[in-house]
Amino acid sequence: METKTQERVRSFLETHDLETEPAYRVLDLLSEAGEVAKEVNTSTEYGTTPTDVSVARDELGDTLFALLALCVELEVDAEAALETSLAKYEKRLEERESAGSGA
Repeated sequence: METKTQERVRSFLETHDLETEPAYRVLDLLSEAGEVAKEVNTSTEYGTTPTDVSVARDELGDTLFALLALCVELEVDAEAALETSLAKYEKRLEERESAGSGA
């Protein structure tokens, strides 16, 4: 069952006739994530001051919107996907004390 937020995104896409193929949603998501990365690079002087991270709220919102729009187009429940991911990370932490995917 979609969250209220995902339902809002679905409604917005439908209302404004913005439905599109998932491949385009992936490209949009990567573009938005790239804008966040650019702001991190700039605010940290390309990593020389890693504690000085600054990202505009609207850029994070754009990235979240792009991800939720992808979920809508793929008919994936974002909340359920997140729960699956959290369970995977918890299992990794229990088994090897690292959430990373590397062995």
